[in-house]
Amino acid sequence: MRRYGKNPDEDDIRVRPNRKGNRPRTNIRPKHEDAVEGFVLTVDRGRLTCLVEDRQIHAMKARELGRKGVVVGDRVGIVGDLTGDKDTLARIVRVEPRSSVLRRTADDDDPFERIVVANADQLAIVTALADPEPRPRLIDRCLVAAYDAGLDPLLVLTKSDLTPADHLLETYAPLGVPYVVTRRDELVDGNAADRVRELLDGRITAFVGHSGVGKTTLVNALVPPERRRAIGVVNAVTGRGRHTTTSALALPLPGDRGWVIDTPGVRSFGLHHVDPSRVILAFPDLLPGAEGCARACGHVEDGCALDQWVTDGHADPSRLYSLRRLLASRERREGD
Repeated sequence: MRRYGKNPDEDDIRVRPNRKGNRPRTNIRPKHEDAVEGFVLTVDRGRLTCLVEDRQIHAMKARELGRKGVVVGDRVGIVGDLTGDKDTLARIVRVEPRSSVLRRTADDDDPFERIVVANADQLAIVTALADPEPRPRLIDRCLVAAYDAGLDPLLVLTKSDLTPADHLLETYAPLGVPYVVTRRDELVDGNAADRVRELLDGRITAFVGHSGVGKTTLVNALVPPERRRAIGVVNAVTGRGRHTTTSALALPLPGDRGWVIDTPGVRSFGLHHVDPSRVILAFPDLLPGAEGCARACGHVEDGCALDQWVTDGHADPSRLYSLRRLLASRERREGD
């Protein structure tokens, strides 16, 4: 034991600093009240491109956000270098509450949800009438996802110069889904694009569809030339398109008339995350009849009160058939 004598002073005694730090830990995080609002345009391997006022900047997610994801369509708070100059990087410190979230899973037995886009208010389901052949089951699944997310669906049928649209439109007529039919030659002269823009005016619309249906070709016809994306072709042997769109991208319509969000082509649309009880919310004419159903009724079993509701003439039988077809699409794999 070290001795300092009878009258030690401060020079004789050495105080060791606290190796764990002198400042106590705190759960208080900075509020970043000076953060500027931005709109996420695309996400690429952890780097995000955001629109801040009239310029694009690159940013990364701040560590304090933890596991909270940031996706295309998010409105975020950004701090740091906001000049947008080359080799600059800002930080996203806040994600504003979302008005909607479009989700999908890789398959029906996959519990891991993937957020496709945030804050969209319309879902454009793009399908070709031929080359490749339409896939009604995939359309049904996209409709279920739209209804579950609270998005208004829009059916966009392309390549009507190869096959008429009448049969497919008849299938979805009871749902009352708005639709637009396009031809390949109309995309060149702009007539089809003008008709589609009318349905997108003032809205944030996410475009989804199977690879090769002409989704990105249509998006390119809608946006200014400098914003166009690369497109692929359909394989003549397999009838499948090549994935040229590898990440979602938000693009502005001319004249600030809205946004389109082009998403990668999908070959399946898992619905593991969807609560079947929410699907009927898209059928207001059937909803009152469901009040007589048993608590655990899935609206497809014998004894469902909706059968009597339709029999009594309160709703068109084709509407109940459409509801049950959509509910069944959740229970069956897309390829079945």
